Amino acid sequence: MRRRQKLAFALGGCFLLTVIMSAGLVVADREFPPPLDKADVVSAEVLDADGQLLRAFAAPDGRWRLRTNVKDVDPQFVQMLVAYEDRRFFVHHGIDAVAIGRAAIQLMTNGRIVSGASTLSMQVARLIEPRETRSFSSKLLQMARAVQIERRLSKEEILNLYLTHAPYGGNLEGVRAASLAYFGKEPKKLSVAEAALLVALPQIPERRRPDRFANIAEQARRRVLERTAVAEVVGDGEADRAESIPVPRSRLPLPALAAHLSAEALRRAPGREIYRTTIDKHVQQNLETVAQEASLRLSPKLSLAMIMADARTGDIIAEVGSAGYFDSARSGWIDMTAAARSPGSTLKPFIYGLAFEQGMVAQQTIIEDRPSDFFGYRPKNFDMSYQGDVTIREALQLSLNVPAIKLLNAVDPARLMGRLRRAGVQPVLPPGNVPGLAIGLGGVGVTLRDLVQLYTALANRGMPVRLGDGILSQPGHIDDAPILDETSVWNVADILSGLTPPVGARRIGIAYKTGTSYGYRDAWSVGYDGRHVLGVWVGRPDNASVPGLTGYGTAAPLLFEAFSRAGVSITPLPRPPLGARRTLQADLPIGLRRFSISPSGLIISYGREKPPEIVYPPEGAHIDLGLRQGNPMPLTLKLQGGRAPFRWLANGQALPDVARTRTNQWSPDGRGYSRLTVIDSTGQAASVGFFVD
Repeated sequence: MRRRQKLAFALGGCFLLTVIMSAGLVVADREFPPPLDKADVVSAEVLDADGQLLRAFAAPDGRWRLRTNVKDVDPQFVQMLVAYEDRRFFVHHGIDAVAIGRAAIQLMTNGRIVSGASTLSMQVARLIEPRETRSFSSKLLQMARAVQIERRLSKEEILNLYLTHAPYGGNLEGVRAASLAYFGKEPKKLSVAEAALLVALPQIPERRRPDRFANIAEQARRRVLERTAVAEVVGDGEADRAESIPVPRSRLPLPALAAHLSAEALRRAPGREIYRTTIDKHVQQNLETVAQEASLRLSPKLSLAMIMADARTGDIIAEVGSAGYFDSARSGWIDMTAAARSPGSTLKPFIYGLAFEQGMVAQQTIIEDRPSDFFGYRPKNFDMSYQGDVTIREALQLSLNVPAIKLLNAVDPARLMGRLRRAGVQPVLPPGNVPGLAIGLGGVGVTLRDLVQLYTALANRGMPVRLGDGILSQPGHIDDAPILDETSVWNVADILSGLTPPVGARRIGIAYKTGTSYGYRDAWSVGYDGRHVLGVWVGRPDNASVPGLTGYGTAAPLLFEAFSRAGVSITPLPRPPLGARRTLQADLPIGLRRFSISPSGLIISYGREKPPEIVYPPEGAHIDLGLRQGNPMPLTLKLQGGRAPFRWLANGQALPDVARTRTNQWSPDGRGYSRLTVIDSTGQAASVGFFVD
């Protein structure tokens, strides 16, 4: 009896001393505040467009400590935690006198410690201000700190600190890190078995780690489930069902998606806690899976890269910089989406688009595919063979080199470069070089990001969109004229959407183009629907040759697989603009039935007349035709030179009558950018672009 009295007296004294010390600390709160600033040292997080975790980085002390709030976890888990650890959490002020009394009685009755009296507030105090040793004085300080914390923070804020800092074994801290590592998911929705395990682990985290001591972890979980207060939370029978579920026996890696983009985000703005991106986690995960599976089929030194963008907004929704960030054999740390490489034939659609826009050709125009010499430049086809007479449609679908160079020579390489720059892309030419015919076959440096940005114009009725970087810079429309007129864009899409899919792939409603750089160094494929553009590159980061590497055989199958598995809905390609259609060769104007070029590379002139030149409207003019006032007037068209009769095309659509004079009239359908083209009887053409106000 005397022993129990002494023990009770001692416990009462401790409690009284704690109250006195707590009161003293409250008085000296300003001079001796709790080190709450330490609680702000957490892991950096890279989030997708919807706030989902893409990648986490360990905190400076090497621990995975993801900031966690009550709203981030399953409400039932919070209820189970409070029921098991601190039933009177919401009514006490840091110290639970009832729990201390209960612990004293149990100690007196059993002669040993049966239950502790530590509150969640006291545990938070210990987590943010750990002590090397456990002693009576450190316990008193912990209790005093709990009182201070309660004075400074709300109950929810205290719970947030516990959820962020509770230890879970190894370098895992906080409920989110533990849930991701043991269950592979965020803790917003936990089963009873999962919640009970997360409640049990922080008490003795190293001894209860399920990846090392599964049996001990199961026993600890059982004790949580058998607690009466917890059973009241989970309901009848749920505890028994939860006990039958095995605990996870391995630790999963934390999310590490978009590795290159995430690393770049930290490099650009170090010290942040949250980095928001435009990435769609679901699409990113799917493309990384495609890349990882493809890497198993590729040569050990081959890397690959992919970018998917929203052609309407310019948002990067998925970006894969390599086949594997930590794959040293493939130099996986190099972000190949940003490496300037030869694009092969992927720029050809823009050459054909310019030829369509300038009225030089139609889809069924015949063009010769035969050996040609352009002032010493002699392009050859990829397979070293020639097809003879082919239509423009066939020439682009077969990616024939000689017809592409004939058209580029006619539209002018400098004009092509000007259109690429209009799309916000700056191709890299060899030092001291000017744009030449070789750019049509890949004689220029562009990045995968550049190509995707260019192709947004083809998916967006000719209007290019500036891609964001997925992190900081904002995407948006480029405030300039379209890169190509709408009818030319439709013609290109109509041709490219008719391409046969690669072997083993099915048609999925996209237009696409492939390219192979000189020496089999780069394989490309870029595809688009009415909303998305996906670019794929395969090659060696060291620019070494890879015999047998081709855009059609290597990159195109990946393009179709990635587009099919990305998880985005295929959006139909834009409808043809009014009047745009495929025209039979017999119905073409005589000047459009065949594209002829001399051996020297010059367009053949059938007479002594100078080529036609449109003198009104002038290039780039803004012309007010009264459309805004509802009293429209026709636009007078004037030209010089050329041989009559003349065929006029407005935005790719032929005007109804053939003109025999050098003046004509046209009534536009509405305001905005328009392009007029005139073709004379010899097939020579001229074009101007202007704005109707």
